Amino acid sequence: MSNTYTWDCKTVDVYPTYELESDVVYNVHWRITGTSDQQDAEGNNYTASSYSTESLSLSDIGSNFIPFADLTNAITTGWVETAIGEEGVNNIKDGINVNIEEQINPTTETKTIT
Repeated sequence: MSNTYTWDCKTVDVYPTYELESDVVYNVHWRITGTSDQQDAEGNNYTASSYSTESLSLSDIGSNFIPFADLTNAITTGWVETAIGEEGVNNIKDGINVNIEEQINPTTETKTIT
């Protein structure tokens, strides 16, 4: 089984003005989705995701500020990955992998009592 991961870091919270800059991002709402190369009976790839928010440090505003109009998902994803750290990102991906594996090879079932 091989999984690929896609980040969505397009929703952000901003300060309208901060240290003479406009629309300064201070918080990113993120979602990472893992997609398996294996498919279910209907031909859909198994997927799982994790989401949260990540507060950003504003200490580098002066030298590293990127205007809001120039931001991309890739830039904000980089901020989130840096803030979470490599070990944190790997832990999130491990959780997604466990979820997908459980979908493929379930160890429990949900049933309704009649």
